Amino acid sequence: MEKPSLPKGTRDFGPQTMARRNFILQSIRSVFQKFGFQPLETPAMENLSTLTGKYGDEGDQLLFKILDSGDFLKNVDATKLETRNSKLVANDISEKGLRYDLTVPFARYVVMNRHEITLPFKRYQIQPVWRADRPQKGRYREFYQCDADVVGTDSIICEAEIILMIKEVMALLRIADYTIKINHRGVLNGIAETMNATGKEADLFVAIDKLEKIGEENVRKELSEKGFTTQQQDKLFELLKTPGSPEQKLNTLLNAFATSASGKKGIDDLKTAFDLLGHYQSSSDHVDFDVALARGLSYYTGCIFEVKINNVAIGSVSGGGRYDNLTQAFGSKEKLSGVGISFGIDRIYDAMDELNLFPVEANASSKVLICHFDDNTLQHGLALLTALRQKGISSEVYPEVSKLKKQLDYANKKSIPFTIVIGEEELKTEVFAVKNMTTGEQQKWSTEQIIQHLA
Repeated sequence: MEKPSLPKGTRDFGPQTMARRNFILQSIRSVFQKFGFQPLETPAMENLSTLTGKYGDEGDQLLFKILDSGDFLKNVDATKLETRNSKLVANDISEKGLRYDLTVPFARYVVMNRHEITLPFKRYQIQPVWRADRPQKGRYREFYQCDADVVGTDSIICEAEIILMIKEVMALLRIADYTIKINHRGVLNGIAETMNATGKEADLFVAIDKLEKIGEENVRKELSEKGFTTQQQDKLFELLKTPGSPEQKLNTLLNAFATSASGKKGIDDLKTAFDLLGHYQSSSDHVDFDVALARGLSYYTGCIFEVKINNVAIGSVSGGGRYDNLTQAFGSKEKLSGVGISFGIDRIYDAMDELNLFPVEANASSKVLICHFDDNTLQHGLALLTALRQKGISSEVYPEVSKLKKQLDYANKKSIPFTIVIGEEELKTEVFAVKNMTTGEQQKWSTEQIIQHLA
């Protein structure tokens, strides 16, 4: 019989992995809730009409399409089938797809429920997404995103709070060496205008977005193929390499954008964001104004973000930005500005694993294992187990009568930090031997003392 396997780009998560993933998820969720965001879930499937056209041409190519139910080829034109070109028949055999991200479904939800939500509407969403990408380290076909978005306001306070949330998440995850890159689509538009490339922004931004991955030489090659002159390319890289601190870069580019209203707007918004951090009594540590940050998704219109954990092989672990026109893409006459951030759980996990940052308690399924020697001590252990659980102490009892060594080995393999051994003496005295499995230290405590120390 053939051994079962998984589709490439997908994974099983065992108990230890799930414990660590939950540590990340709970940390992020706690920050979202602390900043006033409410939970939301949307279906795994969306109509393709909802998804297509929102992510640019490259994004559309990565949508997982779902075949229609029943005989999906029955009404397809025979001429199309004879071409053996799947793109020609895709719309005839598939009307649904797996969601590519959480932002577009969120925008769809806002439009459908506009009269039932209060603006500004702040929601967070933690669910899997799917992309028909080539699997590689840090890039999967099925992965979780943790999104937080605000829609219904264009206040730059929202951008400042995104930076603050990122900082709090990193602190909870014990990640100290990271960079929050920030840019603005207005700055990129200003660059396009300054290099006389108005009307070719899409090709320009897609190329800039690849700069970190493929380098300047290959970006220049791609731009040449798209019709950009050497003079335009030289001007581009002169602006992208603007030196200095964030403040110095902003001032330099403000002078360069003397005739660009879009560029000036971008610089003003970024200056406001940095100023607001000061009013929040938060420094601009870890925050870098990256002129070359483009982010490929076509729906961004304002500030854009990307978070990189330094000194690891993983790419960005978080990204987002402001979008002004997404709800209008669904026929809404009301222009609702929104801004959001998305954390990639899988990339954060890989980075933390590489840096050995997971705390020991993230691996533990229980805090206490009750050990025993016979049926009599087992029955007494069950009463103690109930007392611990009633006080919120995650506990379990070894379910069989077995040698003590086997029970302690079980605790070690499951990273259970404490064991309580119940023998004949403990039955008489109601004082139990509590062992710290990490240090080997052992204490004699009553039930009340155990609860006091471990609750």
